Order: sequence, then C-alpha cells, then structure tokens
Amino acid sequence: MWHKPQLMTVVADLLLVAAAAALLVAAALWSTRLPLFPLREVVLMHELQEVRRSEVERSLSGLLRGNFFSVNVEALRQSLEKLPWVRHAEVRRQWPARIELNIEEHQPAAHWGEGSSQLVNSYGEVFTAVLSREVPLPLLSGPADSSAEVLRRYAEFAQTLKPTGRRPEQVALSPRLAWLLKLEDGMQIELGREQAKAPIGVRLQRFVEYYPTLSDPRRPRPAAVDMRYPNGFALRFVASAGHEVRGK
Repeated sequence: MWHKPQLMTVVADLLLVAAAAALLVAAALWSTRLPLFPLREVVLMHELQEVRRSEVERSLSGLLRGNFFSVNVEALRQSLEKLPWVRHAEVRRQWPARIELNIEEHQPAAHWGEGSSQLVNSYGEVFTAVLSREVPLPLLSGPADSSAEVLRRYAEFAQTLKPTGRRPEQVALSPRLAWLLKLEDGMQIELGREQAKAPIGVRLQRFVEYYPTLSDPRRPRPAAVDMRYPNGFALRFVASAGHEVRGK
C-alpha cells in the first residue's frame, strides 16, 4: 500500500471524514449537556374535559430532564397515554424553548359490562375510567373484542326505534351472538341471532310497527317481547306465563 500513493490518499481522506464526523457527534453531545437551550414552558394546546392539569403534571414529573434537544419526547408521550382518559397524545418541540402537548381524550359513548368501571368510547374502544359527572349513557355488553360491533348496532337500533319515542337503555350480545335490548321504559326485546331469512333489522322494524298496540295503556303491558320468530312475536307478562302471537 505504501507504494500506491493514490490508495494512501483515499485512505487519508476517509480517516479525515471519520474524524470530522466524530468531532461533530462529540460537539453535539457536548452542547446538549451545556446549560444552553433550556426548556422554559410546557403548553397544553387545548382545554381538557376529563384529564386534570394536575394529572398531566404528575405524569410528566421527572421526565422533563435535559434541555430543548435532549428531553425524551417519546417517553413523555408514553407517560401521558397511561392516563385513564387519554386516548392519544402528541408531544412536539417548539423552538426555541417550548414543549407542546396535544391530548385526545376518550369521548364516552356507553358503559361497558355490568358492575364495572369500563366505558366504550366513540370509536368502540373499551377503556377504564371514572366519569367526573353523571352522564346518561346506555349500557352495552358482549363477548371480548365485540365492543365496536355492539356500539355500531346500538346506533342502528336507536335509529330504528325513533318512531316509538324510545331509546335502548341496554344492548347485550350473548356469547351465542344473540341480541337483547332493554328500552327506557323497562320493556325487553329479544331479537335473537342474525338470520338470512329474518334479519335483525327486519325483526326490530316489526316491533316498531306493533309498538303502539303493545304500549296501549288500556291493555296489559308486556315485560318482554320475543321477536325471534320469522313472522310473529311472543309476549311475556310479569305475573303470567305469557302467551304467543304468531303472524301479522
């Protein structure tokens, strides 16, 4: 190699480039340890409904180490997303000395499961949190990973039931995938499983058509209506064994 001047020149150039790169890295690391570019403020970019400022402060406590360049924004984000009401968080640097926080809160759409503190957000995702105020939310339940489907069906059922002036207070999907509704007035509607010959939507529409008769104050009011029949329904009363009505 010593007899090849061109090769020696190339090697020397590479060593110079490597040395320069190492110096730049060292300078960058050294500058981050200097008392330069201090963080001066952390700013929430919008008002929060359920997440408290004190919770945010506790979540970030101990993580705001270093300066504007060295603070670990990914660690800040992960810590914020552990808060019960935080669905998603974005953390970004804003030159020259500010950290900005964008927090997306869960928007509660329903309670999930009886006797639990779980809620369903507007995306159909289950999360665990405590409501800070009383909110009239329906109660949904179903097998694991069915929350999005149950929430979607709840919206469909509520739309279909609008002519009755009632809304579903509870919607339950059984392990066998059978649907059960409970209205605000306490009446239960058994819709059963989805069937090609008698879809759930058709059966519920049939209930809507008969609801004025079922809710007539001059007649005994049924506690439950079984709509699992292709062309009819069965009524169950509180103090009797019930009777069945078939056909239209």
